[in-house]
Amino acid sequence: MRTEPSTPYLRVDTARLRANVARVAEQAAAAGIALRPHAKTHKCAEVARLQLEAGAVGLTVATVGEAEVFADHGVEDLFIAYPLWLTEDAARRLRDLAGRADLAIGVDSTTSADRAGALLAGAEVAVLVEIDSGQHRSGCPPEEAGGVASAAAAAGLAVRGVFTFPGHAYGPGAGASAAADEARALEAAVASFRAAGLEPDVVSGGSTPSLAASLAAGPGSGGVVTELRPGVYVLGDAQQWELGSMRPADVALVCRTTVVSHAGGRLVLDAGSKALGADRAAWATGWGRLPAYPEARVVQLSEHHAVADLAGAALPSLGTVLDLVPNHVCNAVNLADELWADDTERWSVVARGRNG
Repeated sequence: MRTEPSTPYLRVDTARLRANVARVAEQAAAAGIALRPHAKTHKCAEVARLQLEAGAVGLTVATVGEAEVFADHGVEDLFIAYPLWLTEDAARRLRDLAGRADLAIGVDSTTSADRAGALLAGAEVAVLVEIDSGQHRSGCPPEEAGGVASAAAAAGLAVRGVFTFPGHAYGPGAGASAAADEARALEAAVASFRAAGLEPDVVSGGSTPSLAASLAAGPGSGGVVTELRPGVYVLGDAQQWELGSMRPADVALVCRTTVVSHAGGRLVLDAGSKALGADRAAWATGWGRLPAYPEARVVQLSEHHAVADLAGAALPSLGTVLDLVPNHVCNAVNLADELWADDTERWSVVARGRNG
């Protein structure tokens, strides 16, 4: 007799997963835009395989360690979308990776480009220049992209193009405006490249909450973007649910939990921050969502407890198993050793914890 795992655990609905993969792949193909999903969301070889089989040109990762893991699992085209400051050890690892996959990294300053060129001399590692399109995290101003690209080229690096992350799309109603900021910034960066005598082959952007608007602003509408790198779309989370960028019926990952207490007349579940992650954006209305109770919110989160307000609904009995959608799926996945696919198959989170 099959025995399900003990709660809390992360469960993937593979029908929803496959539908998400297929839908976004088809949308990108129809828009004439390459899709390079960000694998930091799932960190899982099985999910990566589905994305590549559906037409993704390669994977995006955040760290050298993530790139190493996916190369070990046969991925042959990898972009580390991060402004790397290279050490000799990191450069050695990148040289090894370049022998196993088509590899590109990010830079966002002439200083980091000079250093990358010195440490990667002769290695087949390309670079993309990161620009800031409005999130104000990393990335150079768009009008300086050509200067950074010229420095990279002078340092002996193959300059592939320009990229950005419109992370300010993570806010209520912000997806379309962030995509518009992304488009303007990338257009300015392309102009800067051309003023420097360079032509970017790749013009890359994308996030899940801005995805629909970014697709609509593609080449068919006169836009410059050639590639998008969404991550969360494949599994979904409570943030995307609340932002309206994914329907509850599209969310493919939940944390399966058990009702352990009715203390104080409240619903207490056995999944806390060590299973769900602790992210809660300032605009979020709770620490997670319960699909069985759409109006409910997780109002308190500690390491091993989640307390939910059911908005007047009757409390389910002790021992009831419920699904809880984490706020931020990337964090939740990084806390798990494995994902349970339909409660029947274990998928290892192979790139878990590869933070460098």
